[in-house]
Amino acid sequence: MASTRSSLAEVDRRRQDVLAHVVEHGEVRIDELARHFGVSLATMHRDLDQLAERRLLRKERGRAAPFPSLTMETATRFRIGVNHPVKEALCAAVADEIRPGSTVVLDDSTTVFPLAARIARTEAVTVVTNSLGVARLFDETPGTDVTLLGGRYRGEFGSCVGPDVLRGLGRIRADLAVMSAVSVLGGRLFHPIREYAEIKEGMLECAQRSLLLVDHSKFGKTATHAYGDIGDYDRVVTDRGTPAEELTALHRSGVTVDVVDV
Repeated sequence: MASTRSSLAEVDRRRQDVLAHVVEHGEVRIDELARHFGVSLATMHRDLDQLAERRLLRKERGRAAPFPSLTMETATRFRIGVNHPVKEALCAAVADEIRPGSTVVLDDSTTVFPLAARIARTEAVTVVTNSLGVARLFDETPGTDVTLLGGRYRGEFGSCVGPDVLRGLGRIRADLAVMSAVSVLGGRLFHPIREYAEIKEGMLECAQRSLLLVDHSKFGKTATHAYGDIGDYDRVVTDRGTPAEELTALHRSGVTVDVVDV
């Protein structure tokens, strides 16, 4: 059984890498993908069939192509493994913002998962989130009070949305909100789903101080719903892979910008 689990883990990891490769490079020939990842053409077809069934990419006429960049955000299982070292570095950069006794709001982005894991080692912190994944990180942390904002559950995100979440945020007064963004262009923030854009706005409104953790892959893109700009946050943390023109837009907004090495 152990070898079977290992094999499945390797397949899952490869499929994450295939997805990331297609998203980064755009339309790619399937035979080129097979060569790049050192697998047979049949194996690559199986990988792409699985990804296509989950609507993470399109498979058509010997090629694999991404959906509009934001659609891969609809699968938390795959987002967790993407740019993980960068996410760890972003979270490490803001770990000193977490104070014992404070109330911290965390969104459902996988970027904040490493920070949640760090908070789980801090005593007497109140965490508010709409993410089941974030909440579960505190299962064995008796010193932490976790409020899971309920509403309509979206399994592909592993989180809740809707008016119940917004009402819950309206009753919260937090010391700190930590979020990420799906897409940033010229200092503007975007999300493909209106309900999540509204939740991010609600989290901003309920917190005295707000942080935005966003890696380089999120810049230079838009989505359907704009919900604010970089200037709404007190501090933005990104990595050195972020395009120079996007960094310029961040600095022009007047927000504190930290660029971390990975």
